[in-house]
Amino acid sequence: MSGRRLNVVVTRRLPEAVETRMKELFDVQLRDPDTPMDRAELVQAMQGADVLVPCVGDQIDAGLIGQAGERLKLIANYGAGVDHIDVATARQRGILVSNTPGVLSEDTADMTVALMLAVLRRIPEGMAEMQAGEWRGWSPMAHLGRRIGGRRLGILGMGRIGQAVARRARAFGMQIHYHNRRRLRPEVEAEHEATWWESLDQMIARMDVISVNCPHTPSTFHLLNARRLKLLKPSAVIVNTSRGEVIDENALTRGLRAGEIAGAGLDVYERGTEANPRLRALPNVVLLPHMGSATLEGRIEMGEKVILNIKTFADGHRPPDQVVPGML
Repeated sequence: MSGRRLNVVVTRRLPEAVETRMKELFDVQLRDPDTPMDRAELVQAMQGADVLVPCVGDQIDAGLIGQAGERLKLIANYGAGVDHIDVATARQRGILVSNTPGVLSEDTADMTVALMLAVLRRIPEGMAEMQAGEWRGWSPMAHLGRRIGGRRLGILGMGRIGQAVARRARAFGMQIHYHNRRRLRPEVEAEHEATWWESLDQMIARMDVISVNCPHTPSTFHLLNARRLKLLKPSAVIVNTSRGEVIDENALTRGLRAGEIAGAGLDVYERGTEANPRLRALPNVVLLPHMGSATLEGRIEMGEKVILNIKTFADGHRPPDQVVPGML
């Protein structure tokens, strides 16, 4: 690839510092205005680019990859999750896929704890009362939430983000439990004072708070299905800052409306931007627009990883964050 500047197409606006550095290094086509590309625009981009830089909202499926031009050799995803990219088909076409792991763990963990506090302490309800001018003074029985300290936290997916959540939760005095495909090493468990459950059913039946921190894969789709949600204690709270598809959203909504689940804090939704409208009407639910990783620092670090992956590829080496089907 040396000897000419790579043609890079970016599907969304990125922080100015990232876009400027890309312009210095590559023949880059930036996105302006900041709107999602439609399917025709994605096809056009993939037919003319050496490198495509998509985001989580871009569905790079087998049909799109089948229309890619011969020049396209790298999909450098701006984000850690790659469930919106058909990695296996890309590999069959000789197209590498990379992502940006690690840089968003702390920001996402911060938001996970923020959602726990928001739901347990009923923060949005208090804000709404103040903004409506309806507060009439302090009362011993008003706005009663639940204390976060001493609660059992069940982490579903004890990877980078799950462990970052555990560190924060321990500082609040929570007891850490987790379910993972593989048990952590003893020294890592000891660091977090974490209890491993081989059985997800057994764990969630005993927890006060469930935090979803696993990726969306075929094996995690509706991992929290209607049957498992029925196992939760009526006083339990669910927080999801990972992927909406892990939870059966309709079943969750039914459980919340029936009082079988105490509350939920959601940053992601099963159908992308279309949150179940019945969820929005519930006072014990906090909904955010997929902003768990939304810090300027994190977005710039994501861009730096994308640039490093592209630059390493341009120099004839394997991108440091290459994703292969066996990793998923």
